[in-house]
Amino acid sequence: MVFWSFLYEQPIIQNVLSWILFFYGVVFPILLLLSVLGLRGFLEITRYESGKTFLYKLNPLTKIVFGIVVMIVASTTIWWIGAILTIVMMALYFTLTSGKRKFAYITILNIITIIGGTWGIAPYTPNSVLQMVFPNPSSYTTVWVWPSYFTVMGYEPQLTLQALIYGLQISFRITAVLDSALLLILTTTTSDIFRMFSKIKVPLAVTFSILVGLRTVPKIFELFDTSIKMQFVRGLGYNKPKIINAFYFLYAGILAIIPTMVYLLRGAKNLAISADTRGFRAYNSRTSFVELTIGKEDYIMFGVTIGLIVLDVLANLFGFGRSIPYVGL
Repeated sequence: MVFWSFLYEQPIIQNVLSWILFFYGVVFPILLLLSVLGLRGFLEITRYESGKTFLYKLNPLTKIVFGIVVMIVASTTIWWIGAILTIVMMALYFTLTSGKRKFAYITILNIITIIGGTWGIAPYTPNSVLQMVFPNPSSYTTVWVWPSYFTVMGYEPQLTLQALIYGLQISFRITAVLDSALLLILTTTTSDIFRMFSKIKVPLAVTFSILVGLRTVPKIFELFDTSIKMQFVRGLGYNKPKIINAFYFLYAGILAIIPTMVYLLRGAKNLAISADTRGFRAYNSRTSFVELTIGKEDYIMFGVTIGLIVLDVLANLFGFGRSIPYVGL
C-alpha cells in the first residue's frame, strides 16, 4: 500500500500509468484477438461446418428458443449460474466437427471477452451499485486512483478491487449468451434458418436480412484476415522483434479496413443482382425440398430448456436472482 500511495503522489507517474491502464482495457483485448485467437480462429467459430452429432440434428427453432432461454437465465440470476452455463456451453463444442479445435478457440474468445467485459464495466461502476453486492464500503480495497480529468470519460475517481470483481461477474453473463449464440451459427445452415422462419411466418424481408447477416459475418473476417496477411507479405514488420508483432497486427488491421469494405460493397452489389435474377419475392411463398420436423432430439432439448426456466424461477425465489442493475443500462 505504501508503494501505491507513493505513485498517487507523483502526478507524472500517475498520469502515465493511468493512460497505460486505459489503453490496456481498450487495446489489449483486440491484440489478443488478433495475435492469439487470430481472425482465422474467429472465422472457424462463426461459420457453419457440416456434422452429424446431436446439435446438428436439432430444429433451428429449438436452438433459437434454447439460446433465448440461456440469455434470460444468465441475465436474471446470480453470476455463478452464468459461469456454470458458460462451462456447459463450452463443453458442447466438443460435440461439433473438429470439436477440440473449436473448444480451444471458444476458450480463447471467452478469456478475451472476460478481460474486455471486466475492464469495460469496472472503472464505470459507482459505489452505489457496488454496495448492493458488497454492503460495507469501508472494506473496499483501492487498486488505483485516476486523475481527476478521467471523470470526463465517465470513470469513477477510484478503481476498487470490488469493482473488478463485479465486472468479472457480469462478464460471465456475456460469455454464456455468446457461446450459445455461436452454437446456433456453427450447427445451422442458412437454408434451414430460411425454412424455419418461413414456416413460422416471419416476413421474408426480415428473414433475408438475417440470412445476409449470417453469411456476411464470416466473410468479413475472411476478407479481413486476407487483407492483414497481404500487409505482411508486402513486408510489414519484416526483421522487427517478435515482441512487437502484436502491434503490427493491430496496425495491419487498421490498414485492412478499407479494402475489406470495398470487397463487401462489391459483394453486396453481386448479391442484389443474384436475388433479382432468381426472382426473389416474385411470389408470396416458396416451396422447399426439405421439410423441417421436430424429432426426439428436439424434445430432449425442450426438456432441458424447461429445466432452465424452472431453475431461473427457483433461483429468483430463493434469493439468487439478479438484484443489481447493469452499469449504463
